[in-house]
Amino acid sequence: MKNRFLLLGIALVALTSCKTSSLHVNNVQPHQNISINSELKNDEEIANIIIPYKEKLDKEMNQKISSTLVDLTKQGDNSNLGNLLADYTFDGADIWAKTNLKKDVDAALINIGGIRTTIGKGDITLKNVFEVMPFENEVIIIKMKGSDLDGLFEYYARHKVNNPVSHLYLETDHEQIVKTLVNGKEVDRNKEYYIATSDYLALGGDNMKFFLKGEAIPTGIKLRELFIEYFKKNSNINPSEDIRLNFKNKK
Repeated sequence: MKNRFLLLGIALVALTSCKTSSLHVNNVQPHQNISINSELKNDEEIANIIIPYKEKLDKEMNQKISSTLVDLTKQGDNSNLGNLLADYTFDGADIWAKTNLKKDVDAALINIGGIRTTIGKGDITLKNVFEVMPFENEVIIIKMKGSDLDGLFEYYARHKVNNPVSHLYLETDHEQIVKTLVNGKEVDRNKEYYIATSDYLALGGDNMKFFLKGEAIPTGIKLRELFIEYFKKNSNINPSEDIRLNFKNKK
């Protein structure tokens, strides 16, 4: 009998401990949302602290580093801005490779999506380059077998995308590859090639999985810094309108 009362007591304690206590909200005071617009006044003390830094930044960003005789755009399969930046990528990577690898870079490839805007005819400022390339991408050199370049050309033939290239030529007809050249020569499938690109694409970005077959060699060069350097070297930009991606009968 004693055990029965003991079990009953344990059951009552268990039931009591499982009981959920209710929450009661005693007071709710709604607050009005603050709209962030032109009517919202600036904090003058904070503004006075910021002004000198903003003026310094504006002065630096608005400095002229070059000029262009034409509008630099990213439209079309062989856009003049795309070709120009691909050439700058090739040139910078080639100098680095000659010094550090004792090799020549064979070609360069960048993605059109990484070029965020265009540059109008006239002066080119530092701000323009930051707007064109706002990312901290690094130049990577991919060491690839000639046979693995099939994937690169097949990618372009399949997607018909206008990702800019330098020292590369691809011709297709009805999505079939007709002609491929690297540095003006047909691909030697047994040769090793050095292709300059960005770290984003080197890791397979934009579905460029073919780069993953190669060996990625970091250069430490930032694409934006490279572009700034080459714009400063060329005071008057007048890009050539050569055909690098030739998609015939493109659907």
